[in-house]
Amino acid sequence: MENLAEIQHLLNDVYGEVAGRAAFEKILPIIKGHSDLKSRKKTDFSEKDVFLITYGDTLNKTGEAPLETLNNFAESRFKDVFSTIHILPFFPYSSDDGFSVIDFFAVNPELGNWEDIQRIGREFRLMFDLVLNHVSSKSPWFQYYLDERPDYRDLAIEVDPSTDLSRVTRPRSLPLLTPFEKTSGNTAHVWTTFSADQIDLNYKSTDVIEKMIKILLFYVTKGAAVIRLDAVAYLWKEIGTPCIHLRQAHQMVQLFRKVLDVAAPDTLLITETNVPHPENVSYFGDGRNEAQMVYNFTLPPLLLYTFIRQDAGVLSRWAECLRINSPDNTFFNFTASHDGIGVRPLEGILARDEIEKLIDIVKKNGGEVSYKKDPDGSNSPYELNITYVDALLNPEHKNDPLHIPRFLASQAIQLVLPGVPAIYIHSILGSKNWLEGVRQTQRQRAVNREKLQVDEVLSQLKDPETFRSRIFYPFIHMIKTRKKQPAFHPKADFELHHIDPKVFVVVRRSKAQTIYTVTNVSSSRVNVSLSDAKAPSLMKDLISGDDFRTEAITLAPYQFLWLSLRR
Repeated sequence: MENLAEIQHLLNDVYGEVAGRAAFEKILPIIKGHSDLKSRKKTDFSEKDVFLITYGDTLNKTGEAPLETLNNFAESRFKDVFSTIHILPFFPYSSDDGFSVIDFFAVNPELGNWEDIQRIGREFRLMFDLVLNHVSSKSPWFQYYLDERPDYRDLAIEVDPSTDLSRVTRPRSLPLLTPFEKTSGNTAHVWTTFSADQIDLNYKSTDVIEKMIKILLFYVTKGAAVIRLDAVAYLWKEIGTPCIHLRQAHQMVQLFRKVLDVAAPDTLLITETNVPHPENVSYFGDGRNEAQMVYNFTLPPLLLYTFIRQDAGVLSRWAECLRINSPDNTFFNFTASHDGIGVRPLEGILARDEIEKLIDIVKKNGGEVSYKKDPDGSNSPYELNITYVDALLNPEHKNDPLHIPRFLASQAIQLVLPGVPAIYIHSILGSKNWLEGVRQTQRQRAVNREKLQVDEVLSQLKDPETFRSRIFYPFIHMIKTRKKQPAFHPKADFELHHIDPKVFVVVRRSKAQTIYTVTNVSSSRVNVSLSDAKAPSLMKDLISGDDFRTEAITLAPYQFLWLSLRR
């Protein structure tokens, strides 16, 4: 009853007492209709949890639905590796590789059906996307809006094109407003934050919030243990403001959290906000009322910078801010995803000339840069479009012998930080830039979204000399090793030690175990001593099984050690 009262209070605060009460009366039956979800198994993360991020059709096989192919590959290769699979939007869509949704309640028939999704859910927990900021311009919902049906009349946000929108924060360099002709013949200029095909939803309409809560709980009935709130920072618009991180956007997150607390308390929320770290962590709320997890957006670009500069100093100082007071929250640590490597999270950490050096390396390694529109009308870098594997190539060496060790060292750092790690499928498969895909689609993000033939992948994995094999099996070994260590629990304590600029040292500590993780981020041999970090004199590396005297360790280029007391 307390959570229901809080839902009512939130609605009143956002919409006013009269409209808030009407919204509550719409939402309450939806919540009560899902009371059976309370009996689900609790989602509680530990060191055994590692996420896989993939599209439903990254792996393909002739004559087989892609979701079936994914399930078969996951069961044979990932069953004891990943605990949760995040299947990127698998709904019917019109653009943006799934993020312009036509029907929120259906599975794209080109991928499979709900049975295929639930089959994957029998062996793995599932993470779904709630693409809640926008809807496809080809969707029935938007057509109903154009037809001016009463319950869809306020679906989109109409703005006079002469309005000054210069303060609006833009993640793209495309026009903010797009004209559409209604069935009546009138022209409406509607808000389109991400593209002309992605119509921003009007959360000032209680009809919209009712629809989205129906979708939220529908996904839980279909097996979602974790729900990703896509582009949530842009949810609420007020002309004359930046239209990002507004109070009402946070209140929408709080509302979704309260609805789940009542109907499905074991379903977790994660927010996707490609912004600087302090803005990102604001979606933890007070520690109990917003998302349980946030994407750790600063990690991918800062880790890349660390290996390019061969200096762990900035990364070590930044990692200190990963302390969280609330036991209910944790970071979602990733280095690669379906999108590019965000640049905005580096604001306040790196100077512009340092970011330009990153951009230069990315371009030399076959990548590109996407830009956003700034309030003054200029463009600035938004994300780097490149696979994480190729981002870590040394552009000065065509056949870089340290490419694979450098990449694996970067992933080792991801795995030892506090939080829950998430691995993009193209990273663990060692995928390089899909330049042909960029040419085919004319979209830079395609570089990291290659569609693979599973038989070719399996053939390459059988050959220990292939690039894929040389990444895949050591990566699998790292993950399996990590899952056995209590000190890698998401909430286990950690300490950063600044021993040498070329070495990243973090100590993870639980009641049962202490692990000293040491990673050489340089192409040089480095001698280090862990005496000042008060390490025991003799420790065992969990990765190799070798013993090390901690007062004098020589690290090969990009070597990493996970040192624990011998048992």
